[in-house]
Amino acid sequence: MTASPFLINPAPALADEQLCADLREIVVSHLSDNLQRLSGLSGLQRIHRSRKLVGTAFTVKTRPGDNLLIYKALTMMQPGHVLVVDGGGHPTNALVGELIMLYAQQRGCVGFVLDAAVRDTAAFEAADFPCYARAVSHRGPYKHGPGEINVPVTLAGQVIQPGDLIVGDEDGVVSFPQSAAPQLIAAARKTAAVEEAIKAEIANGKLEQSWLTKVLQPHGLDG
Repeated sequence: MTASPFLINPAPALADEQLCADLREIVVSHLSDNLQRLSGLSGLQRIHRSRKLVGTAFTVKTRPGDNLLIYKALTMMQPGHVLVVDGGGHPTNALVGELIMLYAQQRGCVGFVLDAAVRDTAAFEAADFPCYARAVSHRGPYKHGPGEINVPVTLAGQVIQPGDLIVGDEDGVVSFPQSAAPQLIAAARKTAAVEEAIKAEIANGKLEQSWLTKVLQPHGLDG
């Protein structure tokens, strides 16, 4: 008996809307700083203009250049999901384009994060639909499989679980478990407050700055 080429798990539960609302007010760099500066996706391009991406990961693992399981995922997603695709970093065949974007919007999908290529970039820019991708290619995809839905995936060096929170802005994308969100939000707010204080100190125009001394002094470079 031949094993099925498809593994399809149920859609993950959506993150609490208040958590998502809080995360929309926090820049990715502050989240990254409080993830020990070790987490996050690297090397993906922002395809849209400026809309913030916050949502719950709906994961797809597909053969490079093949988007059959993305079609299945479109029928399963709920409002608030982010389509997260491990396409093996393949830059040649685009896995999503304008038609998939339009349908995903209708389904309430809030954005795409793909370690793969995309096309129809003008449509993503015009709609300002959040999309991060490895590459851009005019070549379309194949539709044969195999593939898996809502399994752990790896994108740009980051392991993402179904149901993880995804946050993206102009600096990039981070992901983390929903259970970590309250503590991470609190820590990121403290980081923002520290940076506001530093901005105020910079504005005083003085050469001597406590935030510089704090870094230089342990190395004997403050004199």
